[in-house]
Amino acid sequence: MTPLELFFDLVFVFAFTQVTTVLSDNPTWSGLAHGLLILGALWWAWASYAWLTNTVDPNVGAVWGAMLVAMAAMFGAALTVPDAFGGHGVLFGVFFLIVTVMHLTLYALAARGDADLLTAILRIAPSALTGAALIIVAGFVDGGLKPMLWLAALAVGYLWPLAGGMGGWRVQPGHFIERHGLIVIIAIGESLIAIGLGEQDSGISTGVMVAAMLGFAVATSFWLAYFDFFTIRAHQILIDRSGVGRIALARDVFTYLHLPMVAGIVLFAFAMKKTLADVDGELATIPALGLCGGPALYLFAYVALRARVSRTLGGGRLIAAIACALLWPVALVVPALAALALVATVWIGLHAYELIWWREARERTRALRAPAS
Repeated sequence: MTPLELFFDLVFVFAFTQVTTVLSDNPTWSGLAHGLLILGALWWAWASYAWLTNTVDPNVGAVWGAMLVAMAAMFGAALTVPDAFGGHGVLFGVFFLIVTVMHLTLYALAARGDADLLTAILRIAPSALTGAALIIVAGFVDGGLKPMLWLAALAVGYLWPLAGGMGGWRVQPGHFIERHGLIVIIAIGESLIAIGLGEQDSGISTGVMVAAMLGFAVATSFWLAYFDFFTIRAHQILIDRSGVGRIALARDVFTYLHLPMVAGIVLFAFAMKKTLADVDGELATIPALGLCGGPALYLFAYVALRARVSRTLGGGRLIAAIACALLWPVALVVPALAALALVATVWIGLHAYELIWWREARERTRALRAPAS
């Protein structure tokens, strides 16, 4: 991990905060759709550069300068996020296109002398440029066509690699896992920021303080579910694979299945802002969905991850995910503080189960030292 990569990721701290703002300013179904579509585009950009810096040293000459240009464009896109579905839609699309072009250019330069990698880059270039162009076009239209164009752009970007195959790509497991772990930390940090700002806006009272502590417990649960031993195990799994099998697994586990993890954290952060605004009142439909559905989405991502790796569904996290999802209608009719307490209780029950039932397996995994990548 280089300082430039850390700096690049700091842009996404702001971008994630902006997505939370979109949801907070428009807590409706359309606002939810807009926020998730924007998050999908931001993740697309971040994941693309995660693959790039896994192959190219970002501190080398022209790469360093080009990365700074891409960062500036990404920061500009983040600035326009709150109005990406309004008057700044074209500007967001232009910034996003610059980020995309810089990514493809850097990758192509890095692939000189590597015919397989260059072929892989040329294979995704049409989809990447088409997706960015569709987002620009969406900025010129109004009504229901705008989100449909965004959805088409993301579908092209995300589904094209599935159809085109993964031959020619490269992945270094250690660095790749470290990069994704950092972005999860950044997303969790954004939820803590939302809790802190929400408490400041609401003023400190007993109910608000209890809600803040419960929110911190859930944020800690996000962290524990990921970093307890997942990163060690994921490194072992990638090391054990080779060739296209390793590349496809890295794509599915990290590029695809980390998106719902990050989305779940962002949804919870948004819900915490609404919860802290009125801990004694009942949550509206979308904030209640974020409070319960965010953790559920995060946990369902682990269920899907396990199914992808071992063809099994497991038990604890699947049950906890279903339990969080089933709390949504309850959260609509009880005080926000009570709903948050129920979500935290599900998490505590899950951790108690995993710490006790999987104690020996956890100890064996954590005792291992990840081999060099």
